[in-house]
Amino acid sequence: MTILNGQFPSIEQAAGEYLNNRPEIRTPADKTRSFAEVFANKQTEDRELKFSKHAANRLSERNIELSDKVMDRLQAGTVAAEQKGINESLVMVDQLAFIVNVKNQTVITALEGTDPEANVFTNIDGAVIA
Repeated sequence: MTILNGQFPSIEQAAGEYLNNRPEIRTPADKTRSFAEVFANKQTEDRELKFSKHAANRLSERNIELSDKVMDRLQAGTVAAEQKGINESLVMVDQLAFIVNVKNQTVITALEGTDPEANVFTNIDGAVIA
């Protein structure tokens, strides 16, 4: 934006310059997708489980590897907990136990059910066996 003789441009001139120089952020594909498609895609993205740093560390420390089948069952258990209105859920998948913040779709911690020191779960308001 050019300032001449110490005078500022009018708001219309500034807006025009801004609008003419801004990069186009939409792609042609974005312009042709319906609202329903965009909304459904966004909901699917938001529903993917995330793992907190703590949960990722626990999985690594305990040498727990999650197969696609286990992840699918964990996701299904989280969906079931959400449908029942559970906020913090214990989700059991075989011998694995996960504490999941359902609202944020985040696994908070994970452990094997065979761990004798981990038989007590606190701060949960529901459990799902998936």
